[in-house]
Amino acid sequence: MELSLLLRAFFVFKTCFSILMVSCDPTSLKGSADSCPFPSNFLFGTASSSYQFEGAVLSDGKGINNWDVFTHKPGKIEDGSNGDVAVDHYHRYPEDVDLMDYIGVNTYRFSISWARILPSIQPFVTLTHYDIPQELEDIYGSWLNSKVQEDFKYYADICFRFFGDRVKYWVTFNEPNVVVIRGYRSGIYPPSRCSKPFGNCSSGDSEKEPFIAAHNMILSHAAAADIYRTKYQKKQGGSIGIVLNALWYEPISNSLEDKAAAGRAQSFYMNWFLDPIIHGKYPMEMREILQSDLPTFSKHDLEKLKNGLDFIGINHYTSFYVKDCIFSPCEPGPGASKTEGFALRTAQKNGIFIGEPTAADWLFVYPQGMEKIVTYIKERYNNTPMFITENGFGENDNPNSTMEILLHDVKRVEYMNGYLEALAKAMRKGADVRGYFAWSLLDNFEWTSGYTLRFGLHHVDYATLKRTPRLSATWYKEFIASHKAQNASARSVLIKKKILEKEQM
Repeated sequence: MELSLLLRAFFVFKTCFSILMVSCDPTSLKGSADSCPFPSNFLFGTASSSYQFEGAVLSDGKGINNWDVFTHKPGKIEDGSNGDVAVDHYHRYPEDVDLMDYIGVNTYRFSISWARILPSIQPFVTLTHYDIPQELEDIYGSWLNSKVQEDFKYYADICFRFFGDRVKYWVTFNEPNVVVIRGYRSGIYPPSRCSKPFGNCSSGDSEKEPFIAAHNMILSHAAAADIYRTKYQKKQGGSIGIVLNALWYEPISNSLEDKAAAGRAQSFYMNWFLDPIIHGKYPMEMREILQSDLPTFSKHDLEKLKNGLDFIGINHYTSFYVKDCIFSPCEPGPGASKTEGFALRTAQKNGIFIGEPTAADWLFVYPQGMEKIVTYIKERYNNTPMFITENGFGENDNPNSTMEILLHDVKRVEYMNGYLEALAKAMRKGADVRGYFAWSLLDNFEWTSGYTLRFGLHHVDYATLKRTPRLSATWYKEFIASHKAQNASARSVLIKKKILEKEQM
């Protein structure tokens, strides 16, 4: 192994731990709640999804889902691969639980395959993480048909009934905003529906169908949340929420127009789903621009939406600049159209990237975006409890690299350290964040990128499926252990302080 790589790894460890170990001062007179950003009941975990991890595509009577079909169509996946085997988590989960236990996480986020329906770690369960039964698509068009609301409610009811005694955190949808944009606007995800100029599909309407699909997802969430809260929550003692992909948008200039555009970009991406669930209506900017193209909620819908959610899940990886396209001319590009809010998204300003580019063409390292998006959600949604349900760093699969280089993922350590420190800043300022999940425990099938990108704390040899911990796994283990120790020390100091105060009375 190169000496420079070893020195760099040592420097990162030394720097990261010197920063993190002073982030909690047990002698603070304010007490641990103010001085330690990550409290003792904070959830540190890793995240996964059924299709990306499980494999076992035809085992135990599992039905076929939309990604089973989509990935077997030529040209859809970058490397021509699929998730038939993935990382075989379905059969190797005991080994993977041992890996989590070694790191010291106290929670694990995973999803149940709707097409499959089927333990010291707290399960954090997602009902649908991109995949749905292909049968629903074939019979009535899945998310474009309101019938899906009843089917999703039925599916959720089964899960709550049979697993609710062990699951205290339920997520209805993972990134529905990504599903509708990539499935019904650009068409690069199943069911591959779109229209020009947004994509080249055999059918679809990019300007209308995303809003129909989103509306049915929002009401499906409401139906599941309603049945959980009225039928199961009191007895089972759990909570229910939804997970959105959350980008931070910086205005490309200080002009009022670009600042307004950054706000519109949030409304047409994340608030599109959260506003109806929490406030009972679509964002004002969407209503003003889309008018009759935006579905409306009936009185019955609004009654169901009152049961909203208990927490917001935030999948945050990166940030972008935004330029106004209402009062300024814009070249065609992401976000520039009416259906996207006239807010052009770009990673560069004056030829300089917003953050260091990575192997993933959509991921730029901008840690301050974590603090800003968490603060934004805190302020817009009355500090509803939050979980960072995904955050991670991807690297290219390089078959020519040595194992030493593949395992010493210094860039991932730097990324996680920067984003966790930014999260701590938001929490010190009052954001009610209750957990953080690293994406991901293992290298896995990364959707249309196939196996060309690696996000794992553990390297997976796809030929043998052997798991090997990376530097980042050890770093995360030490990070979690250090905060457990800090909280224990802070509690000890506070107890001694209270005893001393009583003796002096």
